[in-house]
Amino acid sequence: MQFKRIALVAVATGALALAASAQSVLKLAEIHPQGYPTELADEQFAKLVNQYTNGKYKIDIFPGGQISGDEKVVIEQVKINAVSIARVSSGALGGFNAQLNVFSLPYLFDSADHMWNFLLGSYGQKMLADLEPSGFVGLCWYDGGARSFYANYPLNAIADLKGKKFRVMPNNLLVKMVEAMGASAVPMAAGQVFSAIQTGVIDGAENNAPSLISFNHYQVAKYYMLDEHLRLPEVLFMNKGAWAKLSKDDQAAFRKAAAETVAFQRKAWDAYVIEATNKIKAEGEIIVEVKDKTPFKNAVKDLVATESPAFADTIKAIDAARPKK
Repeated sequence: MQFKRIALVAVATGALALAASAQSVLKLAEIHPQGYPTELADEQFAKLVNQYTNGKYKIDIFPGGQISGDEKVVIEQVKINAVSIARVSSGALGGFNAQLNVFSLPYLFDSADHMWNFLLGSYGQKMLADLEPSGFVGLCWYDGGARSFYANYPLNAIADLKGKKFRVMPNNLLVKMVEAMGASAVPMAAGQVFSAIQTGVIDGAENNAPSLISFNHYQVAKYYMLDEHLRLPEVLFMNKGAWAKLSKDDQAAFRKAAAETVAFQRKAWDAYVIEATNKIKAEGEIIVEVKDKTPFKNAVKDLVATESPAFADTIKAIDAARPKK
């Protein structure tokens, strides 16, 4: 009897070990720290994937730029499947898939509702599917808010940008946009911005309020001008080869998990924007509301006219997604 009990324990232990070894672990890269809305969505995605695949897949999240503080490097890591999944800005991913550069056109969307009408519509979903020729599988869109200029000197109007140096993501359209507004654009990884402003290498940058907090940029750039020139959606995506190794059921589980995190992330984003804005004000940041964005729109009018033909079908779909008044 004693031998039988030992044998049964050994069999059970072996089965558990086999089950554990059968679990596949995938890496997910995120440049923002724990608690940031996209990172919270990453965690929710990982939880749901594990649940919907009955523990077959475990996703390990590497937040705070642990893989790299440069989204371009992160995308390259996904490209070669050194990292299977990542969350990045569409502005960074546009360097690998040109169709996404449409989002780098200034004043493309009238509001967050306009952007989401498009992203959740058939054309927005088609854009995720069209990442495959670039070696990626688009899983879902996340909110990246509205981007505005901030600096270490007073900002009140577009004239205050003239002759100053502002960081942008490494994206040619973003460079052209900043230069059209009279400033010099300096492509740079997000992780380098704090020290660059602090040491005077650049005068400021452009981003959303949550990023001012998560990267501590508010400590070195006390002036924030809400011109809201861009709404760059975020993308959760996966290496195409890693995706192909999933069974059809597991692919469906991954897609279901991703889709269910969108509303979660949007809610977390809206709450964090309020929290970030309040903290910025509490820290003495000077926030300037831009009531008339006409001078900004006029400055980039020629740029938009020149670049828009390359995205004619997409822009037509974006115009059609504009909420009815």
